[in-house]
This record gives sequence, structure tokens and C-alpha cells, in this order.
Amino acid sequence: MADDGSASNRRDPIKSSVGNVAGQRRRQQAVTVAKERRELLVRAKRLCRVGTNGGDDEDALVENEMMIDEEQPVLEAQTIKAVEELKSAVQSQGKGAMQKRVTALRELRRLLSKSEFPPIDAALSSGAVPLLVQCLSFGSPDEQLLESAWCLTNIAAGKPEETKALLPALPLLIAHLGEKSSAPVAEQCAWAIGNVAGEGEELRNVLLSQGALPPLARMIFPDKGSTVRTAAWALSNLIKGPESKAAAQLVRVEGIVDAILRHLKKTDEEIATEIAWIVVYLSALSDIATSMLLKGGILQLLVERLATSNSLQLLIPVLRSLGNFVSVDPKAMLTILIGGENTEENVINVLAKCLRSEHRVLKKEAAWVLSNIAAGSIEHKRMIHSSEAMPLLLRLLSTSPFDIRKEVAYVLGNLCVESAEEGNARPRIIQEHLVSIVSGGCLRGFIDLVRSPDIEAARLGLQFIELVLRGMPNGEGPKLVEGEDGIDAMERFQFHENEELRVIANSLADKYFGEDYGINE
Repeated sequence: MADDGSASNRRDPIKSSVGNVAGQRRRQQAVTVAKERRELLVRAKRLCRVGTNGGDDEDALVENEMMIDEEQPVLEAQTIKAVEELKSAVQSQGKGAMQKRVTALRELRRLLSKSEFPPIDAALSSGAVPLLVQCLSFGSPDEQLLESAWCLTNIAAGKPEETKALLPALPLLIAHLGEKSSAPVAEQCAWAIGNVAGEGEELRNVLLSQGALPPLARMIFPDKGSTVRTAAWALSNLIKGPESKAAAQLVRVEGIVDAILRHLKKTDEEIATEIAWIVVYLSALSDIATSMLLKGGILQLLVERLATSNSLQLLIPVLRSLGNFVSVDPKAMLTILIGGENTEENVINVLAKCLRSEHRVLKKEAAWVLSNIAAGSIEHKRMIHSSEAMPLLLRLLSTSPFDIRKEVAYVLGNLCVESAEEGNARPRIIQEHLVSIVSGGCLRGFIDLVRSPDIEAARLGLQFIELVLRGMPNGEGPKLVEGEDGIDAMERFQFHENEELRVIANSLADKYFGEDYGINE
């Protein structure tokens, strides 16, 4: 079976209960999730202030030495001088030459670590990278290797053009990921590679072509806390897409799935967070990885984390992963749902707790998972409809920021229809759910989506209006839509540039409000 990342085509029928538009959302979410990680204060790039060897007294003081903007010119001048001293040290031979290099490297590293805006440009323009590459050569003492990799790590945390300056250093950084290097050196090199991978797809492809993925993956096999955490973060940056080839390559590394599952079971939430981001990208981009993880019992592990953790940073990737998995295998999720029916770990109840959270991103991710569950079987829909999540969803549709409202609308819309059968353009309405949801006051929220400039949201709103017009008992639908100014909302699409929305709106208006509706207006 080719693992080409084409899962969105196969999974369309599951996520398309309301219309046929949501099938691509899982992969779109994976492509844009890097931006959302910044909202969680999980940066795509990370500046290194305390070394991977545990640091010393000097390192511990770096945070206290943070310089103010007015001192930036001084810092740049000191950096230029430090690079010159490093150049002299690299050329030095004989007794004391090694210590001279380490001292020069440490000074440069200190300067690149003590400001929120490191003097990277000054270091690059002075020729730092070729010198640092020389200092990374095999056979050099660990202290020298560590300081060199640390300098390169912070240079890679800079602007895009500054990160690209590390291209000559990549082969040696990758080479030091192997077992021949000490753990602190390997971890620092992994950190540098993570920063490079975080810059964008172009540099990720360079790293992949140079063989960075297998040794980086093997670094998460042991139970070495700091090393695993750094390597997992770098690995998640490397496989984040949008292409699926890195995710497909990772799952072929022998033992990687077992390592992922093992770390998710452990109590260390920082490691679990980085591992969970790997799971997010694997479940979004690789069918084979998704299947292997499901067979390994990952759903139960994710549910346990969801039920027991209060860490926002961990809950976000756990929720995103759950949403991905349930869109693939609703039967497996149904087993988990039933298994936790009378326990505190009931998935729906835990998701309801997330909907109550003050954190906007947590609400959005919980709604994302529920939207996937609601697109599944009739059992899925009934569980949500009868749960404590329903009043929360109805309130969020009218009171939340736009991105949450749109996600909630998918949940509510999918609860009202049976899963679409292949070839059936109009799914069957679950009238009991539709009446209940409309009675809860949600119609206004969907009509507001119709007025949105967001095409996907407007389409979703029109689809729900169609359900109301077609499915409310005793022909109440048109009166309800008119009472919420739905006719006026649809009218904006009478001559809209989007043909699909124009056709939907006009056909609804003609069918339910008279064939000459709009012309008289």
C-alpha cells in the first residue's frame, strides 16, 4: 500500500455529513497547525540559554544578563570581536590551542544567548559559520563540540535568511546525532536541527535528503528525559508537512511506534507533549502510521491523558490527535466511548470540560474532536446529543470567536444528519436532533455564518438552513428561517461570484419562498 498521504480522499464520507465539504479539513489543519503552536507559546524555533549538559553557574546567570535595546550596538561590537578571537583561536596550534578555542567559543555563545534579539547578523557577517563548522569536526573534545553546536543553535533561531546560513553546517550536525557522540553533544545538535526544520519546507527537505530523520528518530528510543524531549520536538518540526514523505519515512524506522506509545504512557508531561505533536502529524499525514498507532492502542492512551492532565500545552496535541484518529476509525472510537460511559474518563464529558475552559484554543480543539465524532455513526451522534456538551455547544455558537463558532457549527450540523452514503448527495435528517437543536436557539448562529465572508462558514450556514427548511415538522422551516432574517442573509448570494453558494442560496429561495423571489425585491 502506497503511503502517499491521500487519506483525505478516502475519509471524505466520514467527515461530510453536513454537505460534502469537510473531508479535506484534517490535512488542512495539519498544514496550518504550526502557526497555532505559536499561540500556545510553543515556538517553532527555540533559543538555547542553558546548555544540554545541565549548565553551570555561568549559564544559570544568562537570564539575569538580558540586555536592553539600547545596548544592542555594544553587543554587536562584542560579537564581531568574539568572532575575530575565534578565528585566531582556530588558527592557533600547539599547547593551549584547544583551551583557547573553547574559551573563544564560550564567549561567542554567551553573546548569542544573552539577548532576546541575539546579534546573529553581526556573527554571520564576521564569518562565524565556517569557523563553527571547523570546530564541529570529529575528534574535537566534547566541550568544543558542545559550544559550537550551541552557537549554531542560536543562529538557527534567527530570521529565515540567518537560518539558511547554516546549510554548510548541516552534514556535521546530522553526523553528531549518532551514537559516536556524547548525549549532550547529540542533543545540542538535535536542537540546532529542530530550529532549522522549523524554518520551513525547503530546509526540511534539505535535512531529509541529508539523512537527518533516522538518527533523530532513534534518539527518542532511550529513557533520557532531556534528550528525548529535544529530539521529539525537532522530529515534530521535521515531519510537519505539508508533504507526507517525512511522516511515511518516520514510521518505517523500526521501533518508533513502540517508543511513541511508551513515552505517552509515562508521567513526564513535557516529553508527552512533544511526542503528542509527532502523533498529530503522523495521524494527519500518514495512513500507515495511523493504522499502526491505532493497533498499538493509542486511543486509550490519549483519552487517559485527556482525562488526567491539566496542561494546556499537552491537551492541545492530544485533542488534535484524537480528532484525526476518530475521522479514520469511528468504530475504534465508539469502543472507547462506550468503555468510558460510566466513568470520569468518558470522552464526551472530558471534552465538555474543555469546552468550558477559558482557553480559546482548547475550546476550538475540543470542538474539532467533537465535530469528527459527530460525523460518525448514529451511536456517536446520540452520545453527544444526550451529553452535557449540548448546552455548551449551543451557547458557544452564539457567543464565541468566529473560529470556534465555525467548529461548533460542524458539530451541531453533523448531529442532525445521518452519515452520508456514497453517491447520496443529500443525507437523511435526524429530525429529533434537528428539532432539539433548533429549539435550543441555534438557527440565528448559523444564519450569522451565512453572512460571514468566510466561504466555508457561509456554505455550512446555507447547508443548515436547507436542513431546517426540509426537515422541520409541519412545514415550520420557512417561517423559522424568515423569522431570523434568513431570507435577507441568503439574498447576498443572488449574484455572488461563488457559483456553488449562489446556486444553493437561489435554489433554496426559489423552492421555499417562491420562484420569483428576489426579482420583485
